[in-house]
Amino acid sequence: MEYTPRLKQKYNDEIIANMTKQFDYQTVMRVPKLVKICLNQGIGAAIADKKLIDNGIEEMSAVAGQKAVATKSKKDISNFKLRKNMPVGVKVTLRGDKMYEFLDRLISVSIPRIRDFKGISDKGFDGRGNYSMGITEQIIFPEINIDKISKINGMDITFVTTAPTDKECLELLKQFGLPFKNQNK
Repeated sequence: MEYTPRLKQKYNDEIIANMTKQFDYQTVMRVPKLVKICLNQGIGAAIADKKLIDNGIEEMSAVAGQKAVATKSKKDISNFKLRKNMPVGVKVTLRGDKMYEFLDRLISVSIPRIRDFKGISDKGFDGRGNYSMGITEQIIFPEINIDKISKINGMDITFVTTAPTDKECLELLKQFGLPFKNQNK
């Protein structure tokens, strides 16, 4: 028996039918899909301390479930003591089953652990059917051991979809279970 992630099954069973009804798609192939989830963490203090990049890669790999890579600076900036190709952040791109597993853990475990949480802002859409959100502390993920944290960093999460409009992307992400602030749109 082959394993299928819970949210992938939900997409195939429920979300396609709901979105087809709501937006009156002529075929199920027009229903927007979640293509990838990109996680990005900028570590500006890594200019002075190289171990922060290694810690960031280790933490991001634990959160994502696959190996993260360091991002490098594109140019020299003397005011920040930054040289070209110095590591300044960490990124990972999730696709397929790992993407759905991460989304499931984000919705059901990590987001409820955010302090004073009132919902995700619906202002992070880019006009082309993609959504980006920021997390202020990486310690909301249960994979990260709080005792081993040297510095609290935030991260950006970008959901890339095939939706042509922000309205369709918003509805797709709501169907997956992301708790947006204004549910009455």
